[in-house]
Amino acid sequence: MNRIVERFAALRRQNRKGLVIYIGAGDPDLEATRRLALAFDGVGVDVLELGVPFSDPLADGLVNQLAAQRGLTSGTTPAKVLETVAAIRRESQIPIVLYIYYNLVFHHGQEQFIQEAAAAGVDGLLVLDLPPDEAGDYEAQMQAAGLCAIYLVAPTTPEDRIETIVKHGAGFVYYVSREGVTGMQSKISDTIAAMTARIRAHTDLPVAIGFGISNAEQARAVAQHAEAIVVGSAVVNRIGELGKSPELVPQVSAFVRSLADAVKAP
Repeated sequence: MNRIVERFAALRRQNRKGLVIYIGAGDPDLEATRRLALAFDGVGVDVLELGVPFSDPLADGLVNQLAAQRGLTSGTTPAKVLETVAAIRRESQIPIVLYIYYNLVFHHGQEQFIQEAAAAGVDGLLVLDLPPDEAGDYEAQMQAAGLCAIYLVAPTTPEDRIETIVKHGAGFVYYVSREGVTGMQSKISDTIAAMTARIRAHTDLPVAIGFGISNAEQARAVAQHAEAIVVGSAVVNRIGELGKSPELVPQVSAFVRSLADAVKAP
């Protein structure tokens, strides 16, 4: 069974909420990415999202744009990200999603990239700028490789569009709880409960809520409305501040543990 599907099934059996953590691959370098992934597995992260660095990350705010630039500067390529996933797999079975822009998939060769991702140990792809109705044979190739095609729903997504999107998705639905780009926010959106109810009317897939969750208090509050929460910029910001400091992994994983404790508290 796909690791993402398996993890959410286990969370459902345990009546617990999940934590998805996003980091930029190769920030500050790929060895740090590997060590952070292993540390996250040990502190309660359920799914790891690795952002594959891209020169034009249009869905991302400043924090994640800078992480992508640091990843590019460190020499990170899609092929090297897959090598890093394979290295993580030698020590961990944490579910891994690649957060990626379609240009990188297309340039590599879509079917080849999907097959290589599966061989490396990737469990799903979240292609930011690939709408499901323009995906062509992408989903069939993903299913054949055993990978989850994960799609986004936004607060502005109309009802009929929600229905279309979730029918194409697998693993979980990523609900973007705010309009605009990624980034930390001082308060959570007040439309989360209503929107997750609308999504659930069309699918049994787990719902993971992201964009703007910045601390343990917000994580705990949002987790009431979904099967999982996603935290990215707040983690990436700490990575950017610490850089290649020896305290990078201990300090970032301690913050992530605080999020996991908040989300998973009874």
